[in-house]
Amino acid sequence: MSAKSVSVLPSPKTHTPQQPNISIPPLLGASVEELTAWVHDQGQPAYRGKQLHEWIYQKGVRSLSDISVFSKQWRAELAEIPIGRSKIHHRSVAPDGTVKYLLQLADSQIIESVGIPTEKRLTVCVSSQVGCPMACDFCATGKGGYKRNLARHEIVDQVLTVQEDFQQRVSHVVFMGMGEPLLNTDHLIGAIKSLNQDVGIGQRNLTVSTVGIRDRIRQLAQHHLQVTLAVSLHAPNQTLREQLIPSARPYPIEDLLAECREYVEITGRRVSFEYILLAGVNDLPEHALELVKRLRGFQSHVNLIPYNPITEADYKRPNQNRIQAFVKVLQQQKIAVSVRYSRGLEADAACGQLRTSKK
Repeated sequence: MSAKSVSVLPSPKTHTPQQPNISIPPLLGASVEELTAWVHDQGQPAYRGKQLHEWIYQKGVRSLSDISVFSKQWRAELAEIPIGRSKIHHRSVAPDGTVKYLLQLADSQIIESVGIPTEKRLTVCVSSQVGCPMACDFCATGKGGYKRNLARHEIVDQVLTVQEDFQQRVSHVVFMGMGEPLLNTDHLIGAIKSLNQDVGIGQRNLTVSTVGIRDRIRQLAQHHLQVTLAVSLHAPNQTLREQLIPSARPYPIEDLLAECREYVEITGRRVSFEYILLAGVNDLPEHALELVKRLRGFQSHVNLIPYNPITEADYKRPNQNRIQAFVKVLQQQKIAVSVRYSRGLEADAACGQLRTSKK
């Protein structure tokens, strides 16, 4: 990582909590091979690894003492070894069926996850950090500061928790909850692989959202994953982007887009650009035309998100005519575009509203 990107990382004096260990235990997030090696170290036959994998990922066991296929003696010996599951601290349901969860971790930190059901799918919006260091001006999570990265098991747990609560298989996962995923790359990659190989969710159904950290998109591309990359752009020029995302100051938009183009070349996957529409700020026709110039000739897609209000900021959502005018400019210039109206607005579970508080 270049020296220019250092300032977007948490300050060592205020943000240096010890990072969770991705090795086992906790056992959640480990592959069947890792679990097999672990049970072998405990003096058990190799087939116990496959049994343990099934009980963790298929049966959702929360304590090793509850695995009935293990001997009582071994269960007693394992009773204090953590699987790595969280507790539901609070649960709120929006009228559209979206559910926001406050989950309490082993160290009593609280994170948020969101279950978003539709007729054909169940999507989970997961967090990658406790809080977020990026300080986006329009985002409730960024207003609350940063505590630490989440470990692999803490990310995977969110998906299993929502799946169990809904009694429905999760089909899609979006890393759009609390935190900046690319500031937690090791745990992010581990969680993606576990969600794919252990939980059984296709990589093409996983979306990683980032504000953009210098060199980290390039690093992600080197893993040759089939996930969708969503870049939170939110402005067509550097000046406006710095106003909305102060942490973007050391990373010019030209450099960010160059790295995104490199990502497309390496992976063959298009980039999705998230663009929150803020009334009178970045939603004018001239903003749309400037955005077109930035993205022309680029294998990409623009996902427009009408702003979801938070009490900590005075921004407004544009009216429908303004939204459609912005869409029309992009469509006329052959830019792939869609409008995403966020679910869970009434439960403070919509895009940009996540905060560790009850409503």
